[in-house]
Amino acid sequence: MTCATVLPATGSGLEKRTGESRLLSVIVPAYNEARTLGTLLQRLRGLPVPQLEVLVVDDGSDDGTLAIAQGFAAADPRVRVLRHPCNRGKGAAIRTALRAVRGGIAVVQDADLENDPSDLLRMLRLFDRPGVSAVYGSRWLDPHGHAFSASCLAAALLSWLANVLYGCRLTDLPTCYKMFRTDLLRVLALESEGFDFCPEVTAKALLAGHEIHEVPISYRPRTRSEGKKIRWRDGLRALWTLTRLRFASSARVRAAPLRRARTELSHLGARGVRA
Repeated sequence: MTCATVLPATGSGLEKRTGESRLLSVIVPAYNEARTLGTLLQRLRGLPVPQLEVLVVDDGSDDGTLAIAQGFAAADPRVRVLRHPCNRGKGAAIRTALRAVRGGIAVVQDADLENDPSDLLRMLRLFDRPGVSAVYGSRWLDPHGHAFSASCLAAALLSWLANVLYGCRLTDLPTCYKMFRTDLLRVLALESEGFDFCPEVTAKALLAGHEIHEVPISYRPRTRSEGKKIRWRDGLRALWTLTRLRFASSARVRAAPLRRARTELSHLGARGVRA
């Protein structure tokens, strides 16, 4: 079975866009989220945002997720549905959605109800400031906080490593709520298929010279029995992704003078031969 992306017959995302800088695009990767997707879409539709689109990417679900998404799309033109015939992962779903996004600002929204969509309004306001291209919602900046868990420790470790490697000051690298100017997301050459989207997009945005701003958000973690999918192996992949991209970038910087020197020598040699 081929896991090629299947886009809907309408709304390819390649048509000429109008008013895109004022449109917020919410990307919802969804794999077997039938229990929570309907509630989430109701909350998103109720956001007091003048221009909004919601792109649900059904990532090969087999529990009714696709039917729920299509029902909302039939009732509300702001909701669009994309589909993977089989499960490919969160990163792949986000990249599929990016090809169809029409808005000038895009944000990732998991379908699991761990995050409150009303927090998106606070994040969106930061884009009124000049030069802001990326805003993360930080669970650790919430003054009310939440109970400590293994995921807290993993998030702290990933944020610390990113700060050391990239010279930033993040408190919550693996947060779901990542809001970017769409043009920036599209030039980062994202490749991730799974949960390593989070470290990849963060690393590439920082390496491109963009500051990532943070605002506090609320958080209600769900348990494995409630459908939480991320595992400790995903944390290890995130650590590796941050390290690999940082040192791959350093190697390219070190190699650049050598490439220029070789080019200059070849040009000198060519002129000598002509003489």
